[in-house]
Amino acid sequence: MLAGAGLLWLGWSGFNGGGPFAASTDASLAILNTHVCTATSLLTWLLLDIVFFGKPSVIGATQGMITGLVCITPAAGVVQGWAAIPMGILSGSIPWYSMMVLHKKIWLLKQVDDTMAVFHTHAVAGSLGGILAGFFANPKLNRIFYMVKDWQHYIGLAYGLQNGRTAAGLKQMGVQLLGILFVVVLNVFVTSAICLLIRFVVPLRLTDEELQTGDDAIHGEEADALWGDGEKYESKHNSLHGVEEFPQAVSKEVEMA
Repeated sequence: MLAGAGLLWLGWSGFNGGGPFAASTDASLAILNTHVCTATSLLTWLLLDIVFFGKPSVIGATQGMITGLVCITPAAGVVQGWAAIPMGILSGSIPWYSMMVLHKKIWLLKQVDDTMAVFHTHAVAGSLGGILAGFFANPKLNRIFYMVKDWQHYIGLAYGLQNGRTAAGLKQMGVQLLGILFVVVLNVFVTSAICLLIRFVVPLRLTDEELQTGDDAIHGEEADALWGDGEKYESKHNSLHGVEEFPQAVSKEVEMA
């Protein structure tokens, strides 16, 4: 899991850094913001785990990393480095709350099989990133990223309030919210259509009995099976797995006894 998470984080540098389609200052900033937001989000998630559960976890660190990567993506090339820090704090806390608290209280969320917590790490964190991009977007960076002459053409709400262009900032926030709504509707429609088509060929869900057995075991496979898992090796030494292959280990254990 950690190896996969590391590769994901590494690959995200090219993902966000390639957004400007050029080896430019803006691309460098996008990569820097990606790392800053992700690291902040990861630490925030771990801190919340420590405060509320008494200890950090590797899974929590991975989830915090993913929410940070997802959140900064809409804003990586258009926000300043300092803005990546509060974005990381929010991306490590709001999805944490929705996953750890709201998911157990909201009836609809409890009806959905979401083993990988994709709703929280991508839908919640991604929507949060889109909203925060509309708030923190720097107009001068927008000019570089979108290659427009008027650097006031795109402006985040925070800078709109600062420069007396509140209406332009609110307009950008509206554009962000509209974009989020469009993505949600598109995903619901297309995914539902795909699932309905698949349903004509194979069932979308296993029976409860098959789920109890395991979706890999019903096909005669056990992806994570280890030798001796759930079994106990019986021999005259009655201690080590596969001791007949390591007589020196047996003799050493007998001496210690």
